Amino acid sequence: MIRKTLAGAMALLASTAIGAQAQTIPATVDQPVTITYYNYNLASTGNGADATRRMIADFEAANPNIKVEGIGASSAELTSRVQADIAANRVPDVVQMVFSDLAYGVDNLGVVGLEDIVPQAELAAHFQGMSPKGLKLGVLNGKTYGLAYTFSTPVLFYNADLFRKAGLNPDQPPKTWAEVKAAALAIRDKTDAEGIAAGIFGPSAGDWLFQGVVRSNNGAILSDDRKTLTFAEPAAVEAVAMLRDLYDSEAYTNLDVTAAMEGMAAGTIGMYLQTSAIQGFLVRGAEGKFDLRATTMPRFGDKPQRPNNSGSALVIMAKDPVKQRAAWELMKHMTSKEAYTIITRDIGYLPLRAEIVDDPAYLGEWVKTHPLVRPNLEQLEMLEPWTSFPGPNYRQIQKIMMEGAEMAVFGGMDPAEAMKAAQDTAQTMMPK
Repeated sequence: MIRKTLAGAMALLASTAIGAQAQTIPATVDQPVTITYYNYNLASTGNGADATRRMIADFEAANPNIKVEGIGASSAELTSRVQADIAANRVPDVVQMVFSDLAYGVDNLGVVGLEDIVPQAELAAHFQGMSPKGLKLGVLNGKTYGLAYTFSTPVLFYNADLFRKAGLNPDQPPKTWAEVKAAALAIRDKTDAEGIAAGIFGPSAGDWLFQGVVRSNNGAILSDDRKTLTFAEPAAVEAVAMLRDLYDSEAYTNLDVTAAMEGMAAGTIGMYLQTSAIQGFLVRGAEGKFDLRATTMPRFGDKPQRPNNSGSALVIMAKDPVKQRAAWELMKHMTSKEAYTIITRDIGYLPLRAEIVDDPAYLGEWVKTHPLVRPNLEQLEMLEPWTSFPGPNYRQIQKIMMEGAEMAVFGGMDPAEAMKAAQDTAQTMMPK
């Protein structure tokens, strides 16, 4: 009963928000206004929080009529926080929403289509120069609901010093999973370090990196019509079996995301597949201690790697037209050339405005001394979207899939049986 009441309240508030979107926002903010900005980087303990606070301060200085109340929550908890605040009649104004939550936000939480409130010419002007592939990620049903913000692809970080000690050539890093296995075993055999860790599993991992691994073997997790789960199909199972073989051979060490990140920064792990967003942390750990490098996501044999993005989009949920204008101004600032310079340089995400990469006024000089960004930029050209599951049970479906894969890789279960059992259970939670 409580659940139905909560759902009804959110639906009513969402419909109210949608009703308010039919009008175009005012051209400027001519009166003091405060907007809330829900942001998961603000909840981090590293560079993400500091950089975000700095960008908010820059925005407030340039827009004295707009005050931004930053609200931090982890990426895993942020949408739940939004739901709770909507139910309590505290509708957020701007939200940093992970891409896997975007469809749910549009269908259930009243996320605003930008075309419904922002003049077309103004949208086109701001979109100019942004990555077309990045922009497409926020489009649902023909409208732009999310504007790509903090964003990365899977990067294989590696310790070039450990490669040398193991008799490997650091100038020729592994490009296939078979080469990753051979390199990892060499590192284990000839050094005191672990071979490879990957941020695929664990409570904070989500499923974005797992999707990229499956997709690179020409597998999929969901049918094109978004009605049928497919992560127990042969290509997906084969990808899971590859990870199982890595683990069984002791090439792949089972560490949670935090432990693996810390081990890579400390020089005790040879390779680490993870988002480029941890680049700043790893660079600080390696500085003066070892030669940290990066390369693209491994592929399966001759099949091209098919990386998908991690990260988030900025969405507007404000109902009031003045707050919508203030929210749009904040969104523009956070996706400007200046902001992407900070986001890339100080956090490690991709700059979704390619023109700033070689521009000395922005990232040009920095990139010359920080080549780790190059593999990420290379993969932007082959990017595929992070698939979101449909319906209100999307997070439970994701959890069941990932638990099935984890049992197959680390728990001793047959990969085909584990993924089939997970898929059968999860399919019952899909929309009818």
